[in-house]
Amino acid sequence: MEAFWCEESTMGLQIGGEIEKVDGNQLSYNEFAEKYLAKNFPVVLTGLMDDWIACKNWVTEDGRPNLKFFSTHFAESTVQVADCGTREFTDQKRIEMTVAQFIDQWVNQNGAGGSSTVGSGQSVLYLKDWHFVKEYPDYVPYKTLLFFCDDWLNLYLDHYRMHNDPDTYRESNEISCSDYRFVYMGAKGSWTPFHADVFRSYSWSANVCGRKKWFFLSPSQSHLAFDRNLKNTVYNILDEVDEEKYPEFKKGVWLACTQEQDEIIFVPSGWYHQVHNLEDTISINHNWFNGHNLSWVFDLLLRDYKEAQEYIEDIRDISDDFEGLCQRNLAANTGMNFVDFSIFLLRLFLANLTQVFHRYTDSKTSSVSSSSQLTQHFTFNLSAIRRIVVKVEESMDGLAGYPGFSINLKDTLEDPEFLKLCIDVGKTYGMIHDQPSRSSYEHEAFIDEILDYGSHIVSTKVFVKFIDFFCHKFGLIVQKAEF
Repeated sequence: MEAFWCEESTMGLQIGGEIEKVDGNQLSYNEFAEKYLAKNFPVVLTGLMDDWIACKNWVTEDGRPNLKFFSTHFAESTVQVADCGTREFTDQKRIEMTVAQFIDQWVNQNGAGGSSTVGSGQSVLYLKDWHFVKEYPDYVPYKTLLFFCDDWLNLYLDHYRMHNDPDTYRESNEISCSDYRFVYMGAKGSWTPFHADVFRSYSWSANVCGRKKWFFLSPSQSHLAFDRNLKNTVYNILDEVDEEKYPEFKKGVWLACTQEQDEIIFVPSGWYHQVHNLEDTISINHNWFNGHNLSWVFDLLLRDYKEAQEYIEDIRDISDDFEGLCQRNLAANTGMNFVDFSIFLLRLFLANLTQVFHRYTDSKTSSVSSSSQLTQHFTFNLSAIRRIVVKVEESMDGLAGYPGFSINLKDTLEDPEFLKLCIDVGKTYGMIHDQPSRSSYEHEAFIDEILDYGSHIVSTKVFVKFIDFFCHKFGLIVQKAEF
């Protein structure tokens, strides 16, 4: 069933308010972090897309998607396209096609101008999750806003894969698992079913052209949209919802928003939402997480791990590697498992510690100055990592059969990709706090410092002690750090 939305109907939803719109030029990074990242609250930012090349190249003079531009320059890209009229499990059916094929269908369905007509009887197609940045790194149609640059997920994926499994890895799939920076393109009437974002990450979505209608349900009310067993959510909130299956649904109080062209919406962690394109639309979307919402990632992993365990519980007694199978299934379903997550945390910890180390050696004192916002930010990051590593330790270490993780510190630190990660981390936080990043790193000195402690991290318990040792050495109080 198509989920066409019109201004006059919200299908009985209780709309409790609209998402606030703020001129992004009047907002500092610290204000954004305090009001929206830390409080996990949505906002629409305006006035920040004027210099984007995408807003010129991708849009015709009359404000429609410039389909000819995409056909000319990106026709051969293979993309995932959702059939908005066909449900497949908990999502829309996906079809793989080239951009040229997608645009041909769009134009053939809606006329030479590409402008759609709702209610034509044909299923509306919606190009989703196009890894545009990875596929066209030399073409820069937009610049990630300062507010969204503290992005551990994509920083990491620019240098490492989140999950390495030789049994499932395919070279042809490299781009599709490589980042969470996307382009979306859809005709009027295309839509995305009710969901919460991957990894329970933050996301941002910028309308290059067109308009969207958003419906949000806060984390404190998300359980109202689940079935009696708290397993599955409503698929389409604008459809007739089965009250017997979803008995609490009508109690939900929603926030709504009409996102205009050249506006950017910030979607916080764990906020379930449904989105409808009111016009032919192109948007740019990123998912990301950092120290503010890292706990959401852990909570999702733990929940999905328990579900993976429950699903195969009946083979526990006959399986030679029950826990290993749980971790493999967790990675297949969620995108990473606890081993992957622990390795991710260790590499990010080391990359942040590198920045602290060089400020420590530059200061030639017994501790790093805690007065600068840059140092406070690194301290906040290290503190956030420590809190989550402790949670992983409490949940996983000592579990019978849990494979754990073991990292050779020398190999990690001498890996050229790790040095590139350190440089990118330095540039990112230097940009956020308007401080110059280092032009060079005394990486050998940092490696010596770390290896003086030990050669391997063999468990999360050792990882916690490792964090505490170096934070104490550099005068950082991670447990009480705030930002």
